[in-house]
Amino acid sequence: MTSQVTHGTEGSPVTTKDTVLETGASATQSFEPIKAICAHLNAFHVYASDPTRSVEANHYCTHLSADVRQCLIYDAPTNPARLIGVEYMITPRLYETLDQEERKLWHSHDFEVRSGMLIMPNPNLPNAVWEIPETEEMKEVVGLYGKTYHFWQVDRGDTLPLGKPELMMSFTKDEQVPWDKIKDRDERYGVDTLQKRETRKVIERAEIHGDADSCWDKVKK
Repeated sequence: MTSQVTHGTEGSPVTTKDTVLETGASATQSFEPIKAICAHLNAFHVYASDPTRSVEANHYCTHLSADVRQCLIYDAPTNPARLIGVEYMITPRLYETLDQEERKLWHSHDFEVRSGMLIMPNPNLPNAVWEIPETEEMKEVVGLYGKTYHFWQVDRGDTLPLGKPELMMSFTKDEQVPWDKIKDRDERYGVDTLQKRETRKVIERAEIHGDADSCWDKVKK
């Protein structure tokens, strides 16, 4: 698998002194919150302010509880990778407790999961083997709601995280998807989104609250 191509980043190369200090820190500090990461998800996020724009997102996720997950989002799965955003995922039970304006900030995962677009990359196992536990995890994710902000607009070539955070959402229908981006992603990871769609037909459709995925309401108008 080849890594995702990334844009340049402002600044001089890391110095030898920095490398030595980082090596010492990594050998002596615990990094417990980072070590709690238990899953790598790859998908595409849509700008709520402009749904014609989308960006590939590598999520590294931790379970805070049975109802809450949190994910660090990077532009690539290999170093150097830029931290471009964060996503929080909650169960429908918690989503129902939110007020209407808050609910509009969250997106569903039903289409991402059942279309095959949301994947858990694992280059260490054959797809036929990994697909079984991946599908089981997708059964847990399909009904979750996500709230995502990106701080770094790498899709427009920014070399620093400029401007205000951007609320991000997800695709909900086939006709919204830039399939050329999906094809490129699939080739890099050695997966087949359409084949995953077939495999995931066993996953029950999630009931989506009408306030979620609000960016697409603007498109309809």
